[in-house]
Amino acid sequence: MTERHRAVEFRKFLNLINRSVPEDLDVHVVVDNSSTHKTPEIHRWLLRHPRFTLHFTPTYSSWMNLVERWFAELTNKWLRRGTHRSTKELEASINYWIDTWNDEPKPFVWHKSADEILDTLATYCARISDSRH
Repeated sequence: MTERHRAVEFRKFLNLINRSVPEDLDVHVVVDNSSTHKTPEIHRWLLRHPRFTLHFTPTYSSWMNLVERWFAELTNKWLRRGTHRSTKELEASINYWIDTWNDEPKPFVWHKSADEILDTLATYCARISDSRH
C-alpha cells in the first residue's frame, strides 16, 4: 500500500507483480475505474507486457463486493462443512480451497446494469417509506 495513488505507484506495483509471477502465466488484475489505471504511461506499460489484462469494476460499484462474495463462497461451500481441530488444519483447508478454486476459477460477473439496480433500489425505498416506521 502506498500513500499516493498515482500512475507511477501503480506501475511500480505492476513491475513487482511482473517480477513475482512466473513468466509463463497470464496475469489478470482487477482494478477500480480510477484514472490512474488509464494513463498513457500505464497504457504503454501494458502494451509492453501483453500477459497482463486489467479488469475494471463497474463505475460506482465496489470491488470489495467481489472479494466479500469470494469469502462467502469459501465460508458457505467449504468452511461450514468442515471440521478443523487446529489453526494449522484450518489454514491447510483454506489453502486447499484456494488451490482447487484456482484450478477452475469462476469469475464473479455483474449481471444487472446500473439502471436496473437503481430501479430496484427506488422500488425498495418507495416500499419502506410507506411502512410507517
